[in-house]
Amino acid sequence: MFKALQLTKSEAGFSAAVVDIAEAQLPPGDVLAQVDYSTLNYKDGMAITNTGPVVRSWPMVAGIDGAGTVLESSHAGWKAGDKFIHNGWGLGETRWGLMAERARLQGDWLVKLPAAFSTRQAMAIGTAGYTAMLCVLALEKHGIKPGDGEVLVTGATGGVGSVAVALLGKLGYRVVAATGKASEEAYLKQLGAASIIDRQELSAPGKPLQKERWAGVIDAVGSHTLANACAQTRYGGVVAACGLAQGADFPATVMPFILRGVTLAGIDSVMAPLARRQQAWDRLATDLDPARLDAIVEEVPLSRAAEKAADLMAGKVRGRIVVKI
Repeated sequence: MFKALQLTKSEAGFSAAVVDIAEAQLPPGDVLAQVDYSTLNYKDGMAITNTGPVVRSWPMVAGIDGAGTVLESSHAGWKAGDKFIHNGWGLGETRWGLMAERARLQGDWLVKLPAAFSTRQAMAIGTAGYTAMLCVLALEKHGIKPGDGEVLVTGATGGVGSVAVALLGKLGYRVVAATGKASEEAYLKQLGAASIIDRQELSAPGKPLQKERWAGVIDAVGSHTLANACAQTRYGGVVAACGLAQGADFPATVMPFILRGVTLAGIDSVMAPLARRQQAWDRLATDLDPARLDAIVEEVPLSRAAEKAADLMAGKVRGRIVVKI
């Protein structure tokens, strides 16, 4: 038997509770793993609080992310004792996830833990931080370099935003952090932000084209915030869109794209190819200061994961929540 945070839905209603599960109930897979740590991402928050249509099979073990040790493997690329990271691939949605002491996984989904990180540090990064790195790679791919101008990060005190600010700051970009939490200015500047703006400057309906400001944008918010960010992006700039904290709508026009040559780069972390995942994690190992991770992280036991998920959805969480399994 092992402990897991299980989500159930029936005529009696929805529940999220830590329960004992028999190992024989695990889904098929070629790697049996011990999970050391998981983490709370926005998608986990929606699933655990039942506030979004994330879970599509019941009952479900929560947790899209995990890091730990391989116990048994019939996959050629993995052997007992190997340390791994798992992000996405439908876990916690259509297949049992990683807020559990044991998981059975597909070896093709796993990324080797970089030597620079412990399993706890890997989950301090998690899908949110790995997504932030994918966004930075997208800016680089489209030629945005330190010194080109200001880079906007929206939702800056969230998981994606916090890691994005830390990465961009270390790489030498001039980062402007948008947040609704004015009290977190010192936190954001400690991570690497040069200046702070109030998210209300971006969150209301705005003109299709606005004064050019941003060389690049990393947006985890969507809706009017993303539309305004695009409208303020400079000629030839790049906007990496990876989230929908404000909403899934995009009330914009084509004007920034056809008059200023702005690129809107969509960032998906769930089904990204293994090579891109490994590239992102290898870059995180060199470009993310582990000391800055400490400022981002709060650790909770599995028994408090559901409580912290509710806090996350209520906007009461700063940075990253690591769940000790």
